[in-house]
Amino acid sequence: MSDFTPLRSVLYMPGSNERALEKAEAIPCDALILDLEDSVAPDAKPAAREAAAAAAASGDYGRRTVTIRVNGIGTEWHEADITAAAQAGPAAVVVPKVESPEQVARLVDLLEAAGAPDHTRLWAMVETPVAVLDALAIARSSERLGAFVLGTNDLVKELYAEHVPGRAPLLPSLHTALLAGRAAGIAVIDGVYNDVKDAEGFLAECEQGRQMGFDGKTLIHPGQVEGANTTFAPSEEAVEDARGLIAAFEDGRGSGVVTYRGRMVENLHVESARRTLSIHEAIRALDAS
Repeated sequence: MSDFTPLRSVLYMPGSNERALEKAEAIPCDALILDLEDSVAPDAKPAAREAAAAAAASGDYGRRTVTIRVNGIGTEWHEADITAAAQAGPAAVVVPKVESPEQVARLVDLLEAAGAPDHTRLWAMVETPVAVLDALAIARSSERLGAFVLGTNDLVKELYAEHVPGRAPLLPSLHTALLAGRAAGIAVIDGVYNDVKDAEGFLAECEQGRQMGFDGKTLIHPGQVEGANTTFAPSEEAVEDARGLIAAFEDGRGSGVVTYRGRMVENLHVESARRTLSIHEAIRALDAS
């Protein structure tokens, strides 16, 4: 079985909403971010912290990747959030506005001091100009760092940019984060699409994200899950093509140039095909659980 972890659809759920946490058990997303930050009012944060930690530790979400987003560095809730999240042992703790390797080191120290198990990774949100410009150093700063999560709404705000179809104002930042993430070997997850009623625009942005190389997309509504799952999964045609390409390469090994459907096949093409099959197999395993 593949050890690839699908992250096509990463759904934010407010930690303060008990009904939403229960509903999430049946939503077919690949991952959940149980949120203690933006979606939770200040007076509800302690209760949300307790509820999210209990949910993450419950085992009620099957094979989904369950994470907790804590309040940001420097806020009054941050260290208590980190402690509770670490002790709950989710797949990852998501931290907003991470901007330096030094912050990553401090976050890792806090997680380990609170007893976070080895499987609990750190997901750093990239959502400021400083984070984008220092993305490679951040991505390489700790073995516990498992993913970048793009905070595109904050990036638009910080850049004085605008939300437009095609995201031209954000493309340099998105590419930079992707380059850094791939260089460091971590997952990179695209930002949210804000208009939950605009299905066409959402699917177009999913397609753009997939073409760029993102592992998946963060979502703000369960209605976006199916579109993200479909878009970020290899199509049947892509899976068939990958199998055929690998078979042709294996059959032609040692005979010089190998071609498949008129295309020259090299090791790099085989690696891409194997990755396609790994994603396909991991999705099938997740869907079957």
